[in-house]
Amino acid sequence: MITSIARIRRRSATALALVAAATSIVAQQAGTASAAPAITLPPLHAGFDYQITSPYDPPAGVTVVSRDHSAERADGLYNICYVNGFQVQPGAESEWPEDLLLRDKDGKVVYDTRWKEALLDIRTADKRTRIADKVNQWIDECANKRFDAVEVDNYDSYSRSKELLTTDQAVTFIAMLAKHSHDRGLAIGQKNAAELVDKRTAAGLDFAVSEECGDTAECGDYATAYDNHVIDIEYTEPGLSAACEGYASRLSIVLRDVEVSTPGDPGYVRKTC
Repeated sequence: MITSIARIRRRSATALALVAAATSIVAQQAGTASAAPAITLPPLHAGFDYQITSPYDPPAGVTVVSRDHSAERADGLYNICYVNGFQVQPGAESEWPEDLLLRDKDGKVVYDTRWKEALLDIRTADKRTRIADKVNQWIDECANKRFDAVEVDNYDSYSRSKELLTTDQAVTFIAMLAKHSHDRGLAIGQKNAAELVDKRTAAGLDFAVSEECGDTAECGDYATAYDNHVIDIEYTEPGLSAACEGYASRLSIVLRDVEVSTPGDPGYVRKTC
């Protein structure tokens, strides 16, 4: 009888040990699955070049470059991937379901008149999800090409929406894109909309890409919110002077032509502080 009891105890101990081991393995696997890849912010006060139209060999001194998601990354540099997340590229309306294009009370598509881009309708949870599904495919493309970060353009499209879109909708939508970016190991930058820097935590944003903060006197807002992890593209000489005067030693600043053309083009412009 004593021998039988001892065998039962040994078997029970063995079973408990197996259960404990299996539980440990499951916990380790769950922890591995839930841990997001580490992200890396762009270096501070870096030489920067904006190449969102067509890629070319970065000029000397450049360590950070931004390129369209359709382009390849630049070897040896910190690469930011450009994605138009809130508006439609000019002439690409047919690539989107008609109900995802923002329309006014007369049923007409609302456009960003400066760039001739249709705005996307982010007013409902269903539409935000469907738009994010498409934009996230581009973000996946960035990650697969081993970019380091993504800049989602036109965060401020609400300001051109004829008051149809709200800032809360913009923050909610970009937070969806930020989560997907982080899950793929990409940092994500706030593109413009300085009035929303206080929402950076809720939006899940990591750094800023500003256009003309020198011209609009907003560089300080971005610098404070993002601890100087700010890239600024100016399009005028006065804007460059203003940005450089206050932030030359802190931010990454470059002057580019508005068309962001390539070297050799008649309108190509690139200057730094």
